[in-house]
Amino acid sequence: MDEVEKALHGHVESEAPFVTEAARHLMEAGGKRFRPLLCFLAAEAGDASSPDVLTAACVVELTHLASLYHDDVMDEAALRRGAESANARWDNHVAILTGDFLFSKSSELTASLGPDAVLIQAQTFTRLVEGQILETLGPGPDDDQLAHYLRVVAGKTGSLIATSARYGALFAGASPEVVDALTSYGEKVGVAFQLSDDILDIASESAESGKTPGTDLREGVPTLPVLIARKSADPADARLLDLLDGDLTDDARHAEALSLLRAHPAMAAARDYVATEATEAKRLLGALPEGPVRTALEAFADVVANRSS
Repeated sequence: MDEVEKALHGHVESEAPFVTEAARHLMEAGGKRFRPLLCFLAAEAGDASSPDVLTAACVVELTHLASLYHDDVMDEAALRRGAESANARWDNHVAILTGDFLFSKSSELTASLGPDAVLIQAQTFTRLVEGQILETLGPGPDDDQLAHYLRVVAGKTGSLIATSARYGALFAGASPEVVDALTSYGEKVGVAFQLSDDILDIASESAESGKTPGTDLREGVPTLPVLIARKSADPADARLLDLLDGDLTDDARHAEALSLLRAHPAMAAARDYVATEATEAKRLLGALPEGPVRTALEAFADVVANRSS
């Protein structure tokens, strides 16, 4: 992972110092480096020392970072990872072009990995964009809101995390069976990763998760616990549903809604859903022989499902 950090800083260097500064802005703000870490873990199923694995790990992280610049413009976000977002520090034009620059750098690296990687990256990017479009459009009048949201999560988050695991196994020379299993594992883990973030938005008592608790709730962003709660037909939930349909920028209404959600069965249901995703992910690891690699990937799925930050 130290090698990834060094490589990432080199890959985003531009002839123009301002472009380098803007491209490194979110990178230096931190982040879990979840995707390159999974890439390396999956590579342990083969020859993890292959230099292509490091390149692939940089590809997925640069793709992720690029998407954050664009997301912040669309969301009009002021903060990212506790620091000023690029659009807030400079403006939307700079943020959009910086995201484009990072996408182009990830594409350059992908090309060095060969045509198969280029196709995988293109397919992944298609799913990322489709997920963003689905989120932007929202569900149709006859659509199930929860099912629509899960499609968004699979596209926006699951797809790139699936590719992270796929790249790791593929460029480490793992068998096709193992590559397929780890790709499916990555998708499940990716969905669980995002949905556990949804739970943290409601459940965390402090800013442990990197943002103020209830941020998504206040902004009206749909999350798993809220969408499950909305399906309730229990008359006792009338007040909660009324709050969810109203203005949650009001501090008192927001605090009340947060309190009701924390005590609602929807939280347990959301945790059960995430736990099931993690269990399914671990089941897919049956394609790998028993041993430290499989054990590490099982533990990785558990940490994602039960994380507190």
